[in-house]
Amino acid sequence: MSHDGVGLRAVLRSVAFLTASALAVPALAACSAEDEAGKPVAGQDIAPASRDEIADGGTLRWAVDAVPETLNTFQADADSATSRVAGAVLPSMYRLDPNGRPQANSDYLESAKIVEREPKQVVLYKLNQQAVWSDGREIGAADFAAQWRALSGRDTAYWTARNAGYDRIESVERGKNDLEVRVTFSRPYADWKSLFSPLYPKDVMGTPDTFNDGARKKLNVTAGPFALKAVDRKNAQVTLTRNPRWWGRPTKLAEIDLVAVPRDQRAAALAAGRLDLAEIDPSQAERITLAARDGGSKPLTGPGVSPRTRKAIAEHPEQQVALRDFVVRKSLEPIYTQLALNGAQGPLADERVRRAVARALDRKELAQAVLSPLGLPAVPVGSHLALSGQQAYADNSGALGGQDTEEARALLADAGWVPGGPVTEQKEENAAGAKGKKADSDSGDGPGDDGEYIVGEDNKPAEADREKKDPKDQTTQHQQADDQAGQHMDGKQYANHPGGAPGAYAPKGTAAPAGTAAPAGTAAPGGAAAGALAAKDGKPLTLRFVLPSGPGAEALRTVADRIARMLERIGVRAELSKVSDDSYFKDHIASGQYDLALYSWPASAFPATDARPIFAKPVPAADGSLSVEQNYTRVGTDQVDQLFDQAIAELDEDEARSLVRKADARIWAAAGSIPLYQRPQLTAARTSLANTGAFGFQTPVYEDMGFLKKPPRPAASPSN
Repeated sequence: MSHDGVGLRAVLRSVAFLTASALAVPALAACSAEDEAGKPVAGQDIAPASRDEIADGGTLRWAVDAVPETLNTFQADADSATSRVAGAVLPSMYRLDPNGRPQANSDYLESAKIVEREPKQVVLYKLNQQAVWSDGREIGAADFAAQWRALSGRDTAYWTARNAGYDRIESVERGKNDLEVRVTFSRPYADWKSLFSPLYPKDVMGTPDTFNDGARKKLNVTAGPFALKAVDRKNAQVTLTRNPRWWGRPTKLAEIDLVAVPRDQRAAALAAGRLDLAEIDPSQAERITLAARDGGSKPLTGPGVSPRTRKAIAEHPEQQVALRDFVVRKSLEPIYTQLALNGAQGPLADERVRRAVARALDRKELAQAVLSPLGLPAVPVGSHLALSGQQAYADNSGALGGQDTEEARALLADAGWVPGGPVTEQKEENAAGAKGKKADSDSGDGPGDDGEYIVGEDNKPAEADREKKDPKDQTTQHQQADDQAGQHMDGKQYANHPGGAPGAYAPKGTAAPAGTAAPAGTAAPGGAAAGALAAKDGKPLTLRFVLPSGPGAEALRTVADRIARMLERIGVRAELSKVSDDSYFKDHIASGQYDLALYSWPASAFPATDARPIFAKPVPAADGSLSVEQNYTRVGTDQVDQLFDQAIAELDEDEARSLVRKADARIWAAAGSIPLYQRPQLTAARTSLANTGAFGFQTPVYEDMGFLKKPPRPAASPSN
């Protein structure tokens, strides 16, 4: 989930082979309703200031990755820039607070609550009587009804990317007056607060033509603190200006320019005065920090400065001087990076092997490798379904267990993988690697900006699934998500820290050694040397670890190197297979051509709705294949599905949270995906900017952003 919205909507499904033993999870005490979700691991960093301290006027130039292809957030090619525009110019009934929890937006709502539970759930919205569209019309039931009809999935002429929740609505009607909207559900829906955020006018949602095409390039009618002034594709800029009909607190800024700047060019754009605010990578953050410390003029001496930063400063000394006008604001994004284990084939189809891999990982060490050098708290993520601070969060990792090398070896032995066992020459490829070999050979590992791969944030269509269906076909939510998920999303860049051992792992085809020297005092089961490659039926235990090779993936490769070394200690060889960015999700993750992979998931304030497709058990498709939603690990169980189904229909919030936490514990036990760390968020901001920066969970409050007032000049000294 981007911080510009209140929900994640993207889906794709898969297969699992789990024994009943994984479901007998004794450690469910963490799922009790008494548990506190805690606070965010890192608070937001936005330079808070009162509105009295902020000047009226000014233009904020804010970097985006690209000018959005569509301004309709409910379409498959919507991206983070789409969400940013929507957050500034359209109504949202709920926004996220700093803890990632939905709160009613008083600019649009006086109240919203469930007024009937039997025989059907009814939610009554009471709207702010001042809320109007930019054409002067009141926001009302007609807009709610049009959005429901467009997103319900009943009319296939609407090319929608998601309909979660809207497909449970039976009717939308005017209440006792024009300011009331009654929404009746055909089935109970616990996550009803996720709906109508953003809310588009009936002018957009009223017909398939206006939905499909009318809102892609322009929004004639809006109702936010800002209005859309222009989308300038030639100059790669979207301009937002004050909405003259805005009834809330007046915007401090006169204008916001969303400027498309590639991430590796943002330091130069900041220094040249083209940007005031931009998400940046650690190398750029280091340059800005040094500029502030040294005034942009002192020579770089001593250890602690990365070679990459030294080179950039040496080549562009004039930029370094200009960068002293900026500060790095940092927090943690509402996104976590995970290790995915493909349970559909090969050794990882055995749950015991997956659990062994998981128990070999020191998640604290992996988090430290990425976060500690940035001065951010290195706390491993304890849930698949929420992050610390969110209501559904509880650390359920105990259902799987922590790092334990001996237990990991024992699990492998139980699965028949013997340390130091005999290995015979094998001609066939690794089960997950055959189809990916050509892609591997075509891609190089060149230097690039640090980053991660996010699934489900920008909702861009996946080519692998688009080929199988007509993009105009409006199907169920789960099927529709085949057009959204599964690719490099916004290429956000983070964490470049040394820690790999390139070349430390034998290439494909190398015979496994009979034994490997063990650390002093370490013994392996059966008397084999610790670290000896495990083998079964003459085959070594080798896993293909697929990674992107291009710009933006250095952090992933650093983490993968460390994971490979951890696995080596239990007799598992991880072959690091670098593939092109373009094929990473399309040809490998989404299609299941991998054993191990790293990518990131946005956390949602509504996990019962948004996370279910990520962990849903695969079901056979009509053509005999498995229908894969967003469960790229192909690991799922009936019990997890049932817990999600119960949670989404449970209107008691405490009980719904308890069900979500139970589902998470069972997801941990299945060991299909292992959450590692929350991603860092680094933002360069002009030192005079207030109420903006690294937002963390919170939805930006656009009307409060601005530049601090200049201090008055000191009075002239009287002459003698």
